[in-house]
Amino acid sequence: MSGQRAFVIAGTDTGIGKTVFAAALANALAADYWKPIQAGLDEPTDSDVVASLGRLSPGRLHAEAYRLQTPASPHLAAELDGVEIDVTRLCPPVHDRPLVVELAGGLLVPLTRTVLQVDVVADWRLPVILVARTTLGTINHTLLSLEALRSRGVSVTGVGFVGDQIVDIEETICAIGGVRRLGRLPYIEQLTTASLARAFAAHFDLEDFR
Repeated sequence: MSGQRAFVIAGTDTGIGKTVFAAALANALAADYWKPIQAGLDEPTDSDVVASLGRLSPGRLHAEAYRLQTPASPHLAAELDGVEIDVTRLCPPVHDRPLVVELAGGLLVPLTRTVLQVDVVADWRLPVILVARTTLGTINHTLLSLEALRSRGVSVTGVGFVGDQIVDIEETICAIGGVRRLGRLPYIEQLTTASLARAFAAHFDLEDFR
């Protein structure tokens, strides 16, 4: 890797808006983007979504290490595809700009029958931004995710929330978890590059990512 800053975008669960957040951050930082493992190819991939919403040129997209057909946990998707995931291939690419790395689902997702995603993240020694929704159940999921990161010595930049404003949830997570609140990305009815960029600029401070 280069000396440019890199962030790992981790979610507390799947389908919480992590890809949209990654697109907004990559656009705001004029960053490159890398999705190490893509599981599910029938719909636009996460790289496709980020390229579109974040207005990223092809030169700012790094190829996935693994592209798996089935939308499932990487370990199972790989087995169904007849592929064996070699975690030594999951090394963040060289980058001349800031880099946004988006994980597959939650931190304790298995990449193989013996390796969890969070353990690969710990080897990278890169700071993590944890993306959490603001709905019921998120306090438990977010605090467990923070414990998983810190027990492995992973640096946590902060939590980026996605969803409607629920002040107590955000304050409780940040107080008990001892983590910085980076901001909250509201749901956007007409999601476009422009509307996403406006929402991110209105709710996040880029100095938190310097």
